[in-house]
Amino acid sequence: MDLTIAELTERFPDFRVAVLMAEALTITPARSQTLANWMAARESACRERHAGMELSAIPGVAAWRSAYKGFGIKKTSYRSSVERLIKRVLAGDSLPAINSFVDIYNAVSLEHGFCIGADDLDKIAPPVAFRFSRPDDSFLDMGAEAGEDPNDPPKDGEVVLADNRHVLCRRWNWRQDMRSAITTETKRALITVQANGWGDLEAAAEELARRLSAECGAEVRIAYAGKDQPTVPIL
Repeated sequence: MDLTIAELTERFPDFRVAVLMAEALTITPARSQTLANWMAARESACRERHAGMELSAIPGVAAWRSAYKGFGIKKTSYRSSVERLIKRVLAGDSLPAINSFVDIYNAVSLEHGFCIGADDLDKIAPPVAFRFSRPDDSFLDMGAEAGEDPNDPPKDGEVVLADNRHVLCRRWNWRQDMRSAITTETKRALITVQANGWGDLEAAAEELARRLSAECGAEVRIAYAGKDQPTVPIL
């Protein structure tokens, strides 16, 4: 079974993805003290690194704003996951506390300036693809508020991450589907670290693998998809 970006490479030739397969996971609902200290240091480093900068001048943010414009997203209400994390931390807030696994990849995203997402590998139906949306795509918004209808299918021409059944993430890396969310019950995960022409993707993927191994007992394999090798195995 594979993950592919082949449908996007002509329009977005700088798009690259580190694909991590993490197995034997033990995910805790709360952070260890070691993890909490490391995350606090990453937040402080972000504030120091970007002090006084406009969001649009931060390289990781600028790269994804450009990519979003490439498929028609101009509204500021739709921003990449890494921009939202950076904006939150620069405003003085801490990274959200979800579980040890998600907290780790959010901190790596903040540190390296890449969008990162993950899905429970036992709740998806490979093959998986970054591709343009299709008329029959379905999406149940993880971020829907209480009382809101989570059913929110993608717009025509939108870039999505999808498996063989439904969309896993809308607007490239904006919001994830609730059906494959990472929980404390997750034992295997598919993680994507996404780059758009900027930054050290390998360094981010390797740090993420180390942290997941140390905190969640993960056994991790890494593959890289790009213009020259758009399809990589995930199983």
